[in-house]
Amino acid sequence: MQRPAEVISGAHRGEGTAPGAARAITVALAGAPNVGKSSVFNPLTGLSQHVGNWPGKTVEQKAGACQRRGRTFEIVDLPGAYSLTANSPEEQVTREYILLHRPDVVAVIVNAANLERTLYLVAELLELPVPIVVGVNMMDVAESNGVQVEVDVLQAALGVPVVGMVASRNEGPGELLDAVARVADGAASYAPQRPELGVALEALIGRVEALIGDAAPAPYPRRWLTQKLLEGDREVAELLRGRLRASRWAALDAVLRQNEDAVLAIASARYAWIGRMARAATRRPRVGAISLTERVDRVATHPIAGPLVLLGLLGLTFWTVYRLSEPLVALLQAALGLAGDWTRGALAGTPWLGGLLADGVLGGVGTVLSVLPMLALFFAVIAILEDVGYLARGAFVADRFMHRLGLHGKSFLPLFLGFGCNVPAVLGTRILESKRDRLLTTLLVPLVPCTGRLAVLVFMTGALFGSRGPLVTLGLLALSLAVIGLSGALLNRLLFGGESSSFIMELPLYHLPNWRTILLHTWQHLVAFVERAGTTILLLSLTIWALATLPGGGIEHSYLAALGRWLAPLGGLMGLEWRPMVALLASIVAKEQSIATLAVLTAGTEGSLATALPALLTPAAGLAFLVVQILFVPCVATITAVRQETGSWRWTAFSIGFQAVIAFGLGILVYQAARLLGLG
Repeated sequence: MQRPAEVISGAHRGEGTAPGAARAITVALAGAPNVGKSSVFNPLTGLSQHVGNWPGKTVEQKAGACQRRGRTFEIVDLPGAYSLTANSPEEQVTREYILLHRPDVVAVIVNAANLERTLYLVAELLELPVPIVVGVNMMDVAESNGVQVEVDVLQAALGVPVVGMVASRNEGPGELLDAVARVADGAASYAPQRPELGVALEALIGRVEALIGDAAPAPYPRRWLTQKLLEGDREVAELLRGRLRASRWAALDAVLRQNEDAVLAIASARYAWIGRMARAATRRPRVGAISLTERVDRVATHPIAGPLVLLGLLGLTFWTVYRLSEPLVALLQAALGLAGDWTRGALAGTPWLGGLLADGVLGGVGTVLSVLPMLALFFAVIAILEDVGYLARGAFVADRFMHRLGLHGKSFLPLFLGFGCNVPAVLGTRILESKRDRLLTTLLVPLVPCTGRLAVLVFMTGALFGSRGPLVTLGLLALSLAVIGLSGALLNRLLFGGESSSFIMELPLYHLPNWRTILLHTWQHLVAFVERAGTTILLLSLTIWALATLPGGGIEHSYLAALGRWLAPLGGLMGLEWRPMVALLASIVAKEQSIATLAVLTAGTEGSLATALPALLTPAAGLAFLVVQILFVPCVATITAVRQETGSWRWTAFSIGFQAVIAFGLGILVYQAARLLGLG
């Protein structure tokens, strides 16, 4: 195969198309999850692609363009979908785009190693009046497992162009575009073979079609609407209910009720047809042969060894993300500190402007820049684990534990990574397909004690409790884990009626990662974070700076201090006067800021902050402060990430309010209990 990297160049929409040249071809890239669509889309579009959300959906939208043989191809990467029934937002987006936008060609990617499962989408698309081309990806993975796919035989059986591909090595995407161009230009042999459903089902379909009559709205094909009705598709049912007379809908509804098992009959007929296609086009290994995937999964999914492997990999991920990024994070922070000092010196004549630029602007930008190395490693590690096929196994192993929170196993990874930093953990919820799971996990992540909170915890427990500090730290961490578990169960019951998240996940075959795809995946997510989060972080940081600076005379005379004094009655229930309350408010900028703020507010006392803390906080008040600190409102960067991922200030405000209530409620409870125990 010719390497497309040699003949394909990225281009923006319309770029490079001369007047009078052939029009651009719109290509919809479709396929089930884990078929390697990204390995096809990324090399073709490169850095020309743009990422956003589909209108009215949180589902990610990717689009880009490329040129080949003088033609421009505008490629839309549709969300992974197993079928065209609206069982999920992803499947809804996929079918709406294909049916309503009518791309010139739909390029369907299937997995050569799992042909029967991934051909189901092809079977559905063949029913639509949209030209398709099939790309059989991962031919190398299939061959390593003893499966050989004969592309020519599959092409003859389907009646549409079929291209063999190894997209991880850039083999096949160019040939796929050549086939797309031939189909779009009418130069290819195209005679699609519709799946055979059987005499009984065809008679039932004809009966329902007759009842629908001319009520089928354009551009939906009447036969497709009929099949979706028989499959129990609620959206299609609502669409037709509003267009049919009451008497005709009643007759149609009666037929549907009499044939409620038609959904199983249609699926069985399609799979029987797919089975014949696959058997004709594949040669499989001898009976009894054990593949590499089966040998690895004997350990990776074992009831005992599986969790140990998962914990080991998560520990390695934790170390990689947070230890390897530490030097670069420190370097960035030092550079920003020097830039801040230089700015203050250069603007010594106008200290308010120097403070604004150094503490407000550079401080806000620094919040973004300091987490970028961590984010880059996080996204890269996640992409590697997903690309090689392990992420699905890790989710499978963790599912039993996460089920207690109303979630499933895949939510475990972002929650675990929250121990390092809540920002990449919140952004990591993108790996969850369900909007409900993303929302619930996003609400729980800020309760996970990050490294900033742990730094405050270790410092203050040592200063307040001496040799008992480590035991107090462990106790507070145990409390935070208990709060996460109870909060998950409570939020699931209150927000989702106690709904239990279903967990059906295909376990893909193991294969080598595609480094180009991983690098592009990491780059895209970093750019998206900076573009969407940078402005909000800067604005919130400037707001906190202004509150801590104005009207002048130092932080103890600022509006932030006034707010702390206003909260003093609440603090009194926990034995806290206004200075610790101000420190808690300042921690919204960064969790470590609470220590720095306490150091500023106790600067008039003798000795260091460690020696001043016992005079400022009794043991009971210190416990209450640490309970609030570890559960309190997250930092500005995390708030921004929550707003970004939920797409709603309402949910962001709910997250902040929920944590504030829990933090102060438990703080008061712990203080009063500690006093009863004589801790003072």
